[in-house]
Amino acid sequence: MIFLPSSQHRRMPWKNGLGETTEIAVYPPHASLTHFDWRISMARVTASAPFSLFPDIDRTLTVLEGGGLSLSIDGGAPVRLDTASPPFSFAGDAVTDVLLEGDNLLDFNVMTRRGQFAQQVTRLSLDRPLTKRVDSDVVLVFCIDGELVISSAQEQVRLKKQDAMLCDATPVTLELTGSTAAELLWVSLSRLA
Repeated sequence: MIFLPSSQHRRMPWKNGLGETTEIAVYPPHASLTHFDWRISMARVTASAPFSLFPDIDRTLTVLEGGGLSLSIDGGAPVRLDTASPPFSFAGDAVTDVLLEGDNLLDFNVMTRRGQFAQQVTRLSLDRPLTKRVDSDVVLVFCIDGELVISSAQEQVRLKKQDAMLCDATPVTLELTGSTAAELLWVSLSRLA
């Protein structure tokens, strides 16, 4: 298990230059915004604006904090997302316009190269210990709120708000315990090619 503290996440401009993104993890390591196989990041959205286009990329968006937003994808009917919404998946190369509701929000993005990796993002609240088996090639656990302890047979990692843990030693069984307010995102990435 690799601990990814929030203090070490990498900040950089959006691909379209209209905002800032915080990169949590990317593969291959240090890959650019045009050459990654998968990328996990956060972004502070402060104004309505189009999303950057990512050819051949599939993405999943989760609202972490703040107001809601509406996505208009390729001119289709708006899709509204807020902190109560499940993660939402769409094509990264679709023209996507964002209408922001409120002052700003923080979102969580998972992007995978189409045909290389498949992704699944699940939002969980911990009201009791949870055991999860990791069968995918990579799992990233992101702490939305509260505190979280992740244990395997060999090691233990403690996460606070916006910390993450990356696990690529599979299969493995993880035990998750948390504070009463612990919320997390469980990101599974499976290699296709």
